[in-house]
Amino acid sequence: MTTFSLQALPDDAAGWLDLARRAEEIGFEALYVADHPGSCPAPFVALAAAAAVTARLRLGSYVANAGVREPILLASDVATLDVVSGGRAILGLGAGHTPAEWAAVGKVRPGVRARVDHCIAVAEATRRMLAGDGMEKPRPVQQPVPLLIGGGNTRLLGWAAEHADLIGLSGLGRTLDDGHGHEVRWHTGQVDAQVELAGGKPIEALVQLVQVTDDAGAVYAEWAKDTSTPEEDLVAAPFMLAGTIEEIAAKIKAVESRWGITRFAVRKPAIEVVEALLRRH
Repeated sequence: MTTFSLQALPDDAAGWLDLARRAEEIGFEALYVADHPGSCPAPFVALAAAAAVTARLRLGSYVANAGVREPILLASDVATLDVVSGGRAILGLGAGHTPAEWAAVGKVRPGVRARVDHCIAVAEATRRMLAGDGMEKPRPVQQPVPLLIGGGNTRLLGWAAEHADLIGLSGLGRTLDDGHGHEVRWHTGQVDAQVELAGGKPIEALVQLVQVTDDAGAVYAEWAKDTSTPEEDLVAAPFMLAGTIEEIAAKIKAVESRWGITRFAVRKPAIEVVEALLRRH
């Protein structure tokens, strides 16, 4: 069964709470909040607010920057969220990529290998604390709290295949010189390789581009030109969806058939698309 999660950020109290309620009513599996300290809201505060107006929706960071967050503080935040949500928290972690976030805590962003090593160490330490090693209270409702690892690094994916509960693939690669943008990894061969590294662990694809249209070919051609990616790769890859609702539904089935991916995370502009897809069942 295909499931959808929503990644969003709060702008104001009323709008955020309405969004959480709506996501649950539509049938989203989870609500995620990104983690970019200094340039977006704090994920666990926003998620705790959403917990108060929902009953089923799972709630997670997507993904917390392990490079600038201490395990004991992560464990405390996640455990508290799990308590106030009645056992609906997800711990989403990634290696981080934005240099400004390291600068803000008086550090220099390490290289890729060091960031991945540190992310793995933070994930292991945080899980130990959530299990009661080094953190007496609060105790989470879930044992264990599900761990989502986001990222496409080969070593991180290999570790996640052994230890995570869910792997988030974004189709993004090396951070560009601006410190925010990324190269894309949307070639089917690249997706093949990442899925293989995941080793059968459940994968959730973060959809980067969505457009409802009667001319999917034209949209995919434009995206191909903008990203210097072969159009046929974009038509196949799970990170972009274009076409009528029926065509998008057919693509989702094709993605499941090829890669076994049945989970998709979308951003706020795609809410109506997901609502239409779920109404088909």
